[in-house]
Amino acid sequence: MGILASITVLLVCQLIGETIAKVLALPIPGPVIGMVLLFIGLLVRRGLPADLDKSASFLLSHLSLLFIPAGTGVVVHARLIAQEWLPISTALVVGTAITIAVTGLTMTFLLRRGKPAQ
Repeated sequence: MGILASITVLLVCQLIGETIAKVLALPIPGPVIGMVLLFIGLLVRRGLPADLDKSASFLLSHLSLLFIPAGTGVVVHARLIAQEWLPISTALVVGTAITIAVTGLTMTFLLRRGKPAQ
């Protein structure tokens, strides 16, 4: 699999995820569904192709560029964000707290599971 083919795999997974999300009217973003499909595909394949790893690493190394459109959206919709600051702030705080709690519980579970029986 070449670099172009591996990028195509990533984009096709996203396209399938977007299609599933739109057709089934799911509240889950299409790229998340595509990422799950990619993960399942890699589990079935039992490994990560070297070219896919190389392409993904390249994209991740330039991840900060992908935040430019999001930052532009914040500036464009600043008035709406100012009007809805309470629900947005609540979602950010609650979401962060849940993420920290789940990460801690997962880490505790994995550390206990990794220790040899005494």
